Amino acid sequence: MAGKKAAPVPIESLRSEKDAPFENVLRPRTLGEFVGQERTKRVLATAIRAARGRKEPLDHVLLHGGPGLGKTTLAMILARELDVPLHVTSGAALDRGADVLAQLNDLKPREVLFVDEVHRLKKPVEELLYPALEDFRVDIAVGKGASARVLRLPVEPFTMVGATTRLGVLSAPLRNRFGLVLRLEPYEPKDIRAIVVASAKRLDCRMDGEAADELAGRARGTPRIANHLLKRSRDWAQAHATGRVTAEVVREALHDLGIDADGLDEMDRRLLSLLVTRYGGGPVGLRTLAIAAGEEPETVEEFYEPWLIQAGFLMRTPQGRRATPLARGRFGEGHA
Repeated sequence: MAGKKAAPVPIESLRSEKDAPFENVLRPRTLGEFVGQERTKRVLATAIRAARGRKEPLDHVLLHGGPGLGKTTLAMILARELDVPLHVTSGAALDRGADVLAQLNDLKPREVLFVDEVHRLKKPVEELLYPALEDFRVDIAVGKGASARVLRLPVEPFTMVGATTRLGVLSAPLRNRFGLVLRLEPYEPKDIRAIVVASAKRLDCRMDGEAADELAGRARGTPRIANHLLKRSRDWAQAHATGRVTAEVVREALHDLGIDADGLDEMDRRLLSLLVTRYGGGPVGLRTLAIAAGEEPETVEEFYEPWLIQAGFLMRTPQGRRATPLARGRFGEGHA
């Protein structure tokens, strides 16, 4: 009897523990080295130059877009080009008002506070941040009832950089306190290819031009995924070939990972196959589709669907999820 089939591995989870030392090596250090996102880079370069000229903190910056597009990297670059330290935290880590006060007290003039997953801030914490972002002060209620008063504590002028994959769930008061709201778009294949080539050089990895094209075509427009696939291809080349990453090496390595020529992983294909074959192409509700695939609805909606929509395989409609003609042709009877 055949063994139990391994669970699908999401393409975003391809990072291995040994990748950790290389993460910072692969990050560009300046806006000039950062590939793609040209409009965002122009806006930031102008704002940075003006802030440095005035010796003032940069306006608060909100970066939004899908995972792996470079939000954290841009925050690091901002601090470096402003020549100030970067303080890093996350919305989930700022659980209480005391956590916010501790972060703000550590800041010196014009330093940068990076809050990843800023949409996960709790409401009381968010409200405590409002005067800090707008007037560089923190208002603390002291006492209760008729004797209650508000204690206003100044904080050093600083820049907050927030990052989120879910702009729509941010409250309007928080969103409006960011002077710069910038969206990071999926990358063009030529930009992903340039990133792969640059990363191979930084890793001292020998790679053919056709291999770079192959990786760029399967990276889902996302630098993080491109770099993960490059590392896995490098591993395969070292373990099974001459050590040089060729197009054939990339195809073999990604085949082992269950990633096809369109960049779809096993769960992507399972979702689309179920939608087309079991539910006749839809419409079908998110929860129903997720349960059939053995995945959480939130994971399907936030993790898998964005790329399937961008790649033209899936549509969200008021009635439910629908397969596109491209998905029907690919996963219809005889094509699954």
